[in-house]
Amino acid sequence: MTDNTTTLPWLVIREDDNGDRYRVGRYATKAEAQRTADSLDNRGNKQLYWIERLTPHADPGLNGTGH
Repeated sequence: MTDNTTTLPWLVIREDDNGDRYRVGRYATKAEAQRTADSLDNRGNKQLYWIERLTPHADPGLNGTGH
């Protein structure tokens, strides 16, 4: 079984006008995630897009989103 945290550790997150946050996608590389976030951000919507790196489940004290 493959752990997606290891194979797809980069997330693109979207925050809408109400402050709600959603995972848009998961990516293998930071560059790929950044390209996606930049592309979505360049559409001119009011939503905010950024990337985060997931941390392995074995990492204590973190909630899995890099915070």
